Amino acid sequence: MAADKPVENLWDEATCSICLDFFRDPVMVMGCGHNFRRAFITQCWEGAETDVTCPQCRQTFPQGTLGPNRQLASIVEIAKRLHVQKAKAAGGQRACGEHREALKLFCQDDEAPICMVCDRSRVH
Repeated sequence: MAADKPVENLWDEATCSICLDFFRDPVMVMGCGHNFRRAFITQCWEGAETDVTCPQCRQTFPQGTLGPNRQLASIVEIAKRLHVQKAKAAGGQRACGEHREALKLFCQDDEAPICMVCDRSRVH
């Protein structure tokens, strides 16, 4: 049940639906309310001359419909701190949620422990 794991639910909300990593510099598509990393959505919409499409819901909007999501940025920072605390409490030997490998490395960009498979992925 979702209420049984509030920390994991917070991590889900602080994670980009496209790259599945914590948001950095999150922005909201004003027309639909979906959130993305600014760098990702800017790259996604690069070269569009008129309307742009939300990568999540595929709705179309005029360009310039992005706004910073400062509240989400604050939530992401809290989620990152909880993530690090939980890893430390587990003795640093937690398993990666995606690959089920031991978290043996630390990503300085994301400030989070990662597994060897994550290290080799295009996200890292």
